[in-house]
Amino acid sequence: MTVTKGLEGVVATASSVSSIIDDTLTYVGFNIDELAEHASFEEVIYLLWHRKLPNQQELAELTKQLTENASLPEEVLNHFKTYPIKKVHPMAALRSAVSLLSLYDEEADVMDEAANYRKAIRLQAKLPTIVAAFSRVRKGLEPLPPRKDLSFAANVLYMLTGDEPSAIAEEAFNKALVLHADHELNASTFTARVCVATLSDVYSGITSAIGALKGPLHGGANEAVMKMLTEIGSVENVEPYILDKLNNKEKIMGFGHRVYRQGDPRAKHLRSMSEKLTALTGEPKWFEMSTRIEEIVTTAKPLPPNVDFYSASVYHSLGIDHDLFTPIFAVSRVSGWLAHILEQYDNNRLIRPRAEYSGPGKQAYIPLDERR
Repeated sequence: MTVTKGLEGVVATASSVSSIIDDTLTYVGFNIDELAEHASFEEVIYLLWHRKLPNQQELAELTKQLTENASLPEEVLNHFKTYPIKKVHPMAALRSAVSLLSLYDEEADVMDEAANYRKAIRLQAKLPTIVAAFSRVRKGLEPLPPRKDLSFAANVLYMLTGDEPSAIAEEAFNKALVLHADHELNASTFTARVCVATLSDVYSGITSAIGALKGPLHGGANEAVMKMLTEIGSVENVEPYILDKLNNKEKIMGFGHRVYRQGDPRAKHLRSMSEKLTALTGEPKWFEMSTRIEEIVTTAKPLPPNVDFYSASVYHSLGIDHDLFTPIFAVSRVSGWLAHILEQYDNNRLIRPRAEYSGPGKQAYIPLDERR
């Protein structure tokens, strides 16, 4: 056996959901560039789950199912009010709420294909309602019920802010959802597949994935980017701040990726939306600071920005609280998690790798009264 730290380069499964080949990301063979420019997030959900783009009737049916299942049980809404709000990170709240949600689903432990698909619909529909409801409850506001007359992207923004988003805001957020929907066998997706490979239920798989995404080495990078931008404050401060970080060999968040070598193909789309949105909101400094940081970092080392870098200023411009950036990531990525979970169930084998033992050699047992 050969140890590969972090399983880097190890091929753990075959999947038809998405691929990263030669720095090109595809969903079911469709280039992410085409999907980001033309597809609605609802179309992408259907694509990931059915391995084909929907026709008008199929898209209408999926949209109807999502809107009909977006509301939360009152017990879950009331549970938020019991949280120690000032101490709870939204990812912890999301993880707990998804686990709690399973208690109010009569099909939670029904494992046939049709029941698992219905649970996928419920989870995809309810995650944005969970994030938005928690966000409002912690501010002392009542949660807003989801609307049936808005797109998925517009509805999330409406439930968060209380305002119907502009067309450019809806377009930007839809694009962000599409770009974050799936990313091959990343840490949270692998965690979900490991969990359900034991034939545990869909809710357990998604709860496990959220737990993995909560870690700062996976989710949370765009929140860290926004924290950095806020600390810098102005374009004039970028160069001394970043050069100091580089000279001290500190990590600049939002740059580099373990899989991509020539650059994250998703980043350019969010870069464009960041420029538009920051101008629209009258705060172009966030985009200007970001481009200056990119210029300095990429000159100093071959590390192009990843999807998290420009998504920070996009989400900020959409009025999303900074600590909600990772839960919003989950609102999108749950579509991919569910696609992988359903695929794992279809051709399941328990995922059980081995470990190379690195402890002491053969030892003899010494009775307790003889030990020193």
